[in-house]
Amino acid sequence: MPGGIGGPSAHGAERFADAFGRKLGGGALGSVPVVLGLLAIWLIFQILNPHFLSPRNLSNLSVDIVGTGMIAVGVIFVLLIGEIDLAVGSVSGLASALFAVLNVNYGMPEPPAIVLAALCGTAVGFVHGFFTTVVGVPAFVVTLAGLLGWYGLMLAIMGAYGTINLDDQGLVAKLTNFYFSDVAAAYALAALGTAGYFLTAWRDGTRRRAAGVPSRSPVEIALRTGLLAVIAFATAYVLNQFQGLPLALLVFLVILVILDYVLRRTTYGRMIFALGGGVEAARRAGVNVVWVRTSAFMMSSTMAAIGGLFLASRINSVSQTSVSTDLLMNAIAAAVIGGTSLFGGRGSTWSALLGVLVIQSIASGVALMDIQTAVQFMITGGVLLLAVVVDSLSRRAQRAHGRA
Repeated sequence: MPGGIGGPSAHGAERFADAFGRKLGGGALGSVPVVLGLLAIWLIFQILNPHFLSPRNLSNLSVDIVGTGMIAVGVIFVLLIGEIDLAVGSVSGLASALFAVLNVNYGMPEPPAIVLAALCGTAVGFVHGFFTTVVGVPAFVVTLAGLLGWYGLMLAIMGAYGTINLDDQGLVAKLTNFYFSDVAAAYALAALGTAGYFLTAWRDGTRRRAAGVPSRSPVEIALRTGLLAVIAFATAYVLNQFQGLPLALLVFLVILVILDYVLRRTTYGRMIFALGGGVEAARRAGVNVVWVRTSAFMMSSTMAAIGGLFLASRINSVSQTSVSTDLLMNAIAAAVIGGTSLFGGRGSTWSALLGVLVIQSIASGVALMDIQTAVQFMITGGVLLLAVVVDSLSRRAQRAHGRA
């Protein structure tokens, strides 16, 4: 009966459950393990310290993730083509140092100084890409040399200045200290994001069904949209309990959406994934391998430069110690923990958001409990190892089912 227990909605739910079971058996659960792990981390720290899930701490967390998250987004482009970029930490420090010297010491207005800092990252990425794709030096070696060389250049640019304090009322400073205090801003963003996801998913499902290819059922789309709405509006509510929507979080989400569109819905994005599946196969399919691989390194270094500006904004200064020893590892770990494969060809920009949330949640919880930093490194290392193990087992399951 259409309206009864055995109606269309029940059949849709059954199909959704069957599809979930097939994904579980075939190693294609995507971000589900990461989300469950994040919830477990939050639950544990909340039990240990009731202030962990307070509006103040969660709002601070939403800003703290942005700098490293920006860098992780760029790293994802390189990981997708099956390469690695070890220089992103040094590039972020180089860009922030260049901005500080140009703006503070030489009086250049902030907008052109920001543009030049970002273009510095782009140029560095081109150098990495040239030596990797044209000269043929392994990316590991090229970017390891970059890690040392660009850090040295940052020290040279800083010279005898030591530490340069930024204008606390300037544009860069406001990247992380400005909040939209009107409660409507956070709720509007939640509504816009939810509606955008639903419309995109529904349109894609309709097109795929019309083409006769597998697609998400309307029930699955509705469930996903409902879950996203709960998360989005709950986040908006929590943020409004403190200072409102942070500008840094808004910028981060906008960049994630734009780059997700680039990767999933443009020819360039399809070429990135094709390279991750195999260089020779991509070349035979007509992909300009040299240009695409070089552009991936350019994207990585550009995002590292932007991330460096957000990190400088967070502490409102740039110093010779701006390149922390764990920044590189956290950026790469965020991408991998979030679900981007170290083997190339699988991942998304949203991996950066999930991964950096995990890493920064651990850091925040450890700080609240006044535990030694050593414990934070050990926990993060364990989570990273677990993520790689899950990735390896997932690929093995996909090969067993003929999908890898």
